[in-house]
Amino acid sequence: MWPLLDSHLPRALAEQLVSRSVDTVHLADWMGGDMRSAADEQLLEAARLDGRVLVSADCRTLPPMLKEWAESGRSHGGVILIDGRRLHLSDVGALLRALCQLSARLPSDDWTDRVVYLTFRSD
Repeated sequence: MWPLLDSHLPRALAEQLVSRSVDTVHLADWMGGDMRSAADEQLLEAARLDGRVLVSADCRTLPPMLKEWAESGRSHGGVILIDGRRLHLSDVGALLRALCQLSARLPSDDWTDRVVYLTFRSD
């Protein structure tokens, strides 16, 4: 999994993942920052072409779009959705632990069309 962190996630999270040898990039730094204002459809398509899994807290607009894509047979490179009510987006430590747990639980390199809601287990 090669995460692309959406703009509302802290850059420090990308830095922490990179320090753990996870090839991660923040949207503000990806492709020279040119995709920061891209529509969700453009962002997902570009992420797929770059082999990136989009990590986003956009649980309002992305799920309906992903459903539409699935129904029409359109592929994406994978999406990890973060519920900001369960994991605070400013809590880099909790987000890091949750992403590391997810990576250990789902080690597959093929995230094509996979959608996962990120949760944190303290056990």
